[in-house]
Amino acid sequence: MTETAPIRIFNQMKKTLLDAAFPPGCASCAEPIDIPGTLCANCWQDLTYITPPFCEACGYPFEYAEPGVILCGVCVKRAPSFTRARAVLKYDDASRDMILGYKHSDQTDRAPAFASWMLRAGRELVEECDIICPVPLHRRRLVARRFNQSALLALEIGRLAKRAVCPDMLLRIKPTRSQGGLSARARFRNVKGVFKANPLRLSQIEDQRILLIDDVYTTGATLEACSDCLLRTGAADVDVLTFSRVVRGSDLSI
Repeated sequence: MTETAPIRIFNQMKKTLLDAAFPPGCASCAEPIDIPGTLCANCWQDLTYITPPFCEACGYPFEYAEPGVILCGVCVKRAPSFTRARAVLKYDDASRDMILGYKHSDQTDRAPAFASWMLRAGRELVEECDIICPVPLHRRRLVARRFNQSALLALEIGRLAKRAVCPDMLLRIKPTRSQGGLSARARFRNVKGVFKANPLRLSQIEDQRILLIDDVYTTGATLEACSDCLLRTGAADVDVLTFSRVVRGSDLSI
């Protein structure tokens, strides 16, 4: 149904009144700001955004560009199962509380802002994919948390980019201990055999270019396990887009 002029004017007035009574807050510190879904000046300058140069495969940021170097040392030794991974910003002291608040403190109103930043950082990946898929939670964790933070991001990106989203393409069939605090090797062991393709969604996987969405790229263990599962099921290609990523050597817990 087309929105009529009176309805449009009423909705705009309602939005103006609500913004006056409850001004939008910074997506990080919640300080009042003018434009919803953005950051205040202080939080904006504190965050570290990932921009080129970075590894063409996993997206790991380089300190400076070396001629002819397109892959990081880890990807040279062992190429990841996904083709490309991109992220908006580094997971560090400045971004940690914002991300953990979204993930563990029910601050789901941050999902639209995070998704819009992810779309800008990974626009090429989004435009080239056939369908978007989030990293799943095990049903026990989903019940405890009440939402899948990666699925919310995937749905928002799909809405913004007008791309199909399949929230239950992958299933997490085994409960696992939290990845937080585990070494890289332990993280890979922890997610081995944990994911399977949803039997009801096989037609949406076969021969498709799939964009896998998660909130944080840490060691890549979870993302590789999901990517492996999708490729074994018949996906043509898998790319990865996350809101943030840990830079090797960081001791921050997630």
